[in-house]
Amino acid sequence: MGQFDDTLQFIDELDRAETPDTVCRLLLDLTSNYGLTAIMAGTVPRPGTPRAKQKSHVMLCDWPMDWLERYVQRNYVDLDPVVTYIKRSPTMVNWRNAAIELQAGQTARRVMGDAGEFKLNDGFAFPLVTIEGTIVMVSLGGERVDISQEGVGVVSLASTYAIGRAMQLQSAQDIFDQRPDLTPRETECLKWAAEGKSEWEISQILGISEHTSEKHLLNAKRKLGAANRVHAVAEAIRHGYIS
Repeated sequence: MGQFDDTLQFIDELDRAETPDTVCRLLLDLTSNYGLTAIMAGTVPRPGTPRAKQKSHVMLCDWPMDWLERYVQRNYVDLDPVVTYIKRSPTMVNWRNAAIELQAGQTARRVMGDAGEFKLNDGFAFPLVTIEGTIVMVSLGGERVDISQEGVGVVSLASTYAIGRAMQLQSAQDIFDQRPDLTPRETECLKWAAEGKSEWEISQILGISEHTSEKHLLNAKRKLGAANRVHAVAEAIRHGYIS
């Protein structure tokens, strides 16, 4: 199977991935062929982001845990020449080239040196800029990177798909976490409303008064932040209450 077929298979498997860990594993299965054996991916924090909040920007991570802790504790995100390069020019870059082009000083070189202690001697960073202007970066590294220009293209494409899938999964989780807490009766009323039933018809089906069915629908509409009954049904479908 050639590189093109491998990439198509990767994309197909990625579409079926249901967790960030699976996305991470699939990407590393592909990139490890080039010596890229570790990954850190997520949104690039703004300068001065508190250390306690930096990890919340991470979407995919397979870095050695000790290296991740050191990176956060020493606030390396504000010193890392790769991150600095991506902020200035959001284009694919080799780690070493980023340091050279920025004429990295002693502090930036220390970041690269510390990474080497964890067998992350070289790598590539692939950025993606969202519609809102947020920079999302996939950084892949390893001890002995051996990759052709064609291979860089394959990894760039795979990284873009992987972070896109991770963002989809995160968005779905955010929606679930923010899901309004509807009662079973409110959900039942909405399901029948979705079938086009009136408040009176719903009351007859559920054995409650028309006033009670109307109250349940009003409560559901309020919790869902809906403008009207049709909007409430649409929001209930979006949040998974109606399938």
